[in-house]
Amino acid sequence: MDDQTRIELEAAAFRRLRQHLMQDRTDVQNIDMMNLAGFCRNCLSRWYQEAANDKGIDMGKDEARELFYGMTMADWKANYQTEASAEQKAAFDVSFKENVTDKT
Repeated sequence: MDDQTRIELEAAAFRRLRQHLMQDRTDVQNIDMMNLAGFCRNCLSRWYQEAANDKGIDMGKDEARELFYGMTMADWKANYQTEASAEQKAAFDVSFKENVTDKT
């Protein structure tokens, strides 16, 4: 497979992932994604921002989130985000501590 085809396939897969997370599964909370996978929508938008910055494109966190989410963060939270339960927060604390410990 040539590089251009690989890039196009990777881009298509990324667009499908974004659609899945932003349109098909708005019921899945970011904290659940963090607890299960170690990344969430905000991580993906940050990676998008970092890739843009690496290419010399000046992009801030809010702009990257709006591009990734397709709306402002305030609108996303108002439409889809729920308050994290005590169980979700506890699982995050455990997961976060394990991930930090593993990286040190």
